[in-house]
Amino acid sequence: MLNGKIISKQNLLLLGIMISAVLIDQLSKIWLTSTLQIGESIELIPSFFKITYAQNTGAAWSVLEGHMTFFYVVTIIALILLGWYFKNLKDYQIVQKIGVILMIAGTLGNFIDRLLFQFVRDSLDFRILDYNFPIFNIADILLVSGVFLLIIDETIKTFNIRSKLKK
Repeated sequence: MLNGKIISKQNLLLLGIMISAVLIDQLSKIWLTSTLQIGESIELIPSFFKITYAQNTGAAWSVLEGHMTFFYVVTIIALILLGWYFKNLKDYQIVQKIGVILMIAGTLGNFIDRLLFQFVRDSLDFRILDYNFPIFNIADILLVSGVFLLIIDETIKTFNIRSKLKK
C-alpha cells in the first residue's frame, strides 16, 4: 500500500524491473572497480569493443565536468518529474510506463555513483568505423532506452492520429 492505495500488480512488476536494472548497473560497476584500474581495459572484440574503467565527473562526453551540485539538483528534479509522470500514466500506457521506469533506473544508477564517489563509473568502450565512441555504462543504456521508447510510442501515436484524420 502507498498513501492508502494498493499498488497494482503491473506497477509492482515495473518496480521490480527498476530495482533489478539499478542492481545490475551497480553490480557491473562493482565488478569493474574490483577488476580494473582507471584507464585499464579488457578487449573483448578486437578493434571494436572493450571494457575500460573510466571515471566521468561530467555528463555525456564529459560535458559540465566537475559541476556536481548542478548534477545533484538536476537529477533530483528529473526523478521527481519522472515519478510524477509515471504516477499519472494509466495501466494501458505500458510502453510509456516501461520507458519512464528505464529512465528512472538509469538516472538512479548514475546518481548513486555521483553521491558515493563524485563521479560516474563508465566501462563500455566501442570503436565504430575508426571513431572511438565515448565510454558509457549500463545506466546510460537504460536512460537512452527509456527515452527511445517514449519517442517511438509518441511517434506511433502521432502516425495513427494522422492516418485517422486522412480517412
